Amino acid sequence: MHKVVIPIGPQHPALKEPESFSVTLSGEKIMKFSARLGYNHRGIEKACEERTYIQDVYLTERICGICSHSHSTCFVQAVEEIAGADIPKRALYIRTLVGELERIHSHLLWLGVAGHEVGFDTLLMYTWRDREVVMDILAMLTGNRVNYGINTIGGVRRDVTAEQGKAILKAMDTLEERTNYYIQIATKETTLIQRLSGVGLLSNKDALKLGAVGPTARASGVDRDVRRDDPYAAYAEVKFKVITDNHNDVYGRTLVRVGELLETYKIIRQIIKKMPEGPLTVKVPRKIPAGEAVSRYEAPRGEDMHYVKSNGTEKPDRVKVRAPTLANIQTVAKMLEDRQLADLPIVIAAIDPCFSCTDRLTGIRHAGKRSKSVLKWEELHAYSIRHYREHGIDFAELNKKMRKALK
Repeated sequence: MHKVVIPIGPQHPALKEPESFSVTLSGEKIMKFSARLGYNHRGIEKACEERTYIQDVYLTERICGICSHSHSTCFVQAVEEIAGADIPKRALYIRTLVGELERIHSHLLWLGVAGHEVGFDTLLMYTWRDREVVMDILAMLTGNRVNYGINTIGGVRRDVTAEQGKAILKAMDTLEERTNYYIQIATKETTLIQRLSGVGLLSNKDALKLGAVGPTARASGVDRDVRRDDPYAAYAEVKFKVITDNHNDVYGRTLVRVGELLETYKIIRQIIKKMPEGPLTVKVPRKIPAGEAVSRYEAPRGEDMHYVKSNGTEKPDRVKVRAPTLANIQTVAKMLEDRQLADLPIVIAAIDPCFSCTDRLTGIRHAGKRSKSVLKWEELHAYSIRHYREHGIDFAELNKKMRKALK
């Protein structure tokens, strides 16, 4: 049968972020799948080198809207390790609380998106309605529904009152009742089970070989979770179960996420009950001593890693981020082997991708030059403008037209 190559993206109605996929089809059967990263690169790693550590806390928080607390916590943990700071226990508990609230909002969001991708829009409406409960709690605690700004180097910026604690516990009761209903749907709704079962297969061996993380790996029987295996914040002082599944498919990834929701409610109740008294911050010098550290964090999508290198000034020498989607994206090609084109949206959605977290800068090599050069921020900005202008896109002209149209 004749093979057809179909480009999907970088601009496509099914994509929430600009990304480019290439699918080779034989009829409706997928023969080859490839992803090209780089359309949503924002240069955050490089930008961190031009700003102070405090500024970088809020910059790294904007790597991802859904995992904003994950990235800022991962970053400050690395900086605090280099500085040798002893963070107050109350601050660690509050970081854990906000992190688990973020996990709830992320998993409920994913469950709704997954329902939408397979035509189950009622599930989307229900889960996103219930997600408002946790979003309101986050707004109550931090002042924001996303990009919470709760972290600072040395602790947290806001406290949790007794009244807020009671409101959180009440919200957990509501969400647990709703989540039990979703578990009933996931385990008894035959249409959903049949649509997700056997789709996006990833064996335990392939999950380990390809470096899968988070629910993507745990749904293939990989019993790994940074919260348990390398505890940070207050996770060493709470009890919870790492949810795994052996279905090795999209259905298994659904069961893992709803199972994790129930464990998260348990963690939050323990955090509120055990919350110690004490200060929220310790003083950390603006100039961080020379050194380097790697920080690990179990984000809703999987293991997040931040590498920070300091040089004794108030600005880092290097910041490197390995977001969970970067680890999981290479599993998608394996999941789509010999599958139908109709399976592509839900298989990609099943890893809960965030391409703004993932995109990295394209390397630049000049013909005849072997030596490597480092671009400064201004040079990188100028290069990007020149690159797009050479490819027929002049942002200066586009801005002029936009301003003219708005008048």
